[in-house]
Amino acid sequence: MKTAADVLVETLIDWKVDTIFGLPGDGINGVMEALRKRQDAIRFVQVRHEQSAAFMATAYAKWTGRLGVCLATSGPGGTNLLTGLYDAKLDQVPVLAITGMQYHDLIETFTQQDVNLTRVFEDVSVYNTVVSDAAHMENVASLACRTAIARRGVAHLSIANDTQEEPADERRSRRNLPRHVPNDWFSYRPKPAEELVHEAASLLNRGSRIAILAGRGALGARKELKRTAELLGAPVAKALLGKAIMDDDDPFTTGGIGILGTAASQDIMKNCDTLLIVGSTFPYIEFYPDPKTVKAVQIDLDPQRIGLRHPVQCGLVGDAGDILNRLNSLLEKKSDRSFLEAARKGMHTWREQMAALTSEQSTQLKPQPVVRAFGRRIDADGMLVTDSGQNTELAARHIDLKTSNAFAVSGALASMASGLPYAIAAGLAYSGRNVYAVVGDGGLAMQLGEFSTAVRHRLPLKILVICNGMLNQIAWEQMMFLGHPQFACELAPIDFARAADAMGGKGFTISGFDEIEPVLDAAFAEDGPVIIQSIVDKYEPMMPPKMPDDYAANLKKALPDTPGHRQIEENMAREPLRTMMRGESHPKAGP
Repeated sequence: MKTAADVLVETLIDWKVDTIFGLPGDGINGVMEALRKRQDAIRFVQVRHEQSAAFMATAYAKWTGRLGVCLATSGPGGTNLLTGLYDAKLDQVPVLAITGMQYHDLIETFTQQDVNLTRVFEDVSVYNTVVSDAAHMENVASLACRTAIARRGVAHLSIANDTQEEPADERRSRRNLPRHVPNDWFSYRPKPAEELVHEAASLLNRGSRIAILAGRGALGARKELKRTAELLGAPVAKALLGKAIMDDDDPFTTGGIGILGTAASQDIMKNCDTLLIVGSTFPYIEFYPDPKTVKAVQIDLDPQRIGLRHPVQCGLVGDAGDILNRLNSLLEKKSDRSFLEAARKGMHTWREQMAALTSEQSTQLKPQPVVRAFGRRIDADGMLVTDSGQNTELAARHIDLKTSNAFAVSGALASMASGLPYAIAAGLAYSGRNVYAVVGDGGLAMQLGEFSTAVRHRLPLKILVICNGMLNQIAWEQMMFLGHPQFACELAPIDFARAADAMGGKGFTISGFDEIEPVLDAAFAEDGPVIIQSIVDKYEPMMPPKMPDDYAANLKKALPDTPGHRQIEENMAREPLRTMMRGESHPKAGP
């Protein structure tokens, strides 16, 4: 006999869901049984923590462009999903969260795990409801999938455990006709009016020093974006989520932007007179051009995002590829390439500076040489993830990717502990591609047990752990942002290599410069999941490409009372960090 849970699973199959991440529990036993019966169509991936299930569903949606789905039991199972679901919300990806509840007639009676998860999920979700019976399930399961995709956000279904077992043909109101909600997606592509496109082209044609800021929304418009840059003679700065929109060594890009970015990107934002933003709402407003002097055009699929970070004179809502193609037919090729050439010279200097760091053979191993050597071994179609912290900066600056690669990270949420779940989702989404992760010892420790999930599925995963015994980004934020001495950021040591071995994978350790190449060669010769821990200098600075004056003043104030301040000062005195410390003033925000 078909149950409400069976209706749910069949609906998911109709919506082309092929993978669900979660943990079993007594609050979702009915759904688990329905999944057991349909293993031919849906793969259930058991995780070690529900937070990982939500991160994996989010990452799976990012990697594939399809709906990600996670499943958790009542009470704590559901609440554990929240961090990963906020990752989906803030990065605008479609995820369906399914949670269990206690018996329907015991809700709000202080019974065990009696948590009102629809109330808990109210802020994170774009669709959020309790399923009342099997006939209701038929409607709301489809609407949940459709709404998550249409609004690029989180949908949530909460189902009492006895409702899951209810027969599908038990009862139905006369107004609820069977299958009146179709399990179909009706796509749409908004297109800006022709006069708006002409207005944007005119503004860009009038500009003489044009900079482009591009993000994840430009991933489907690589060819069109490159043509725009060629026509305008415009260097392209890449927001972190858009790292793979152009080859990192493409002569039209200045690489990343912001505290994790390059000096060349900072220069083009400071010196441009016109800005074109494509598929990005990069959040650090202080790294944008001066809004009082720079005009801007923005392309985004979401009208709510137009003008969110920088005032725009023309906003174009729609698909980036479609709009850029229309723009390109109206743009005049600029003969003056001096702004582009200056950006290229700046990028050449930046690369020389980074090469000095990646070749440094110091007594205390620095992280940059290890990350660079790790990145050189990434396959042409390899998939790279990072966690959140100094490891993100290291990967952004020292690993060069091609457009054939894929890259993902917890973007606007910037959550620690996301790197390993993202990597596992990548391996499960694309079985023929190798996966690589650069993570920190702080973030990996939070979800270390999930490595056993990678081992269970024999994923081709190589994880580089930056073991500096420090929450180093947080430490530098304390010092640079606020002028406070570093406090409570030191970490107790964990032997991640031994942990990898204990879980059935392979563990390796790098503790000196001469060990980098042979250890990485041995690690990359392994087929299954590998952890490579690199024991590096805990006092290595994490600095923006050009230190702003206020950051420098705060750092000077904080250092005397910061543990290890002498070692930090010695590190900052070497090149190119000494040059980066010379800094520049932030532009003042204004109308």
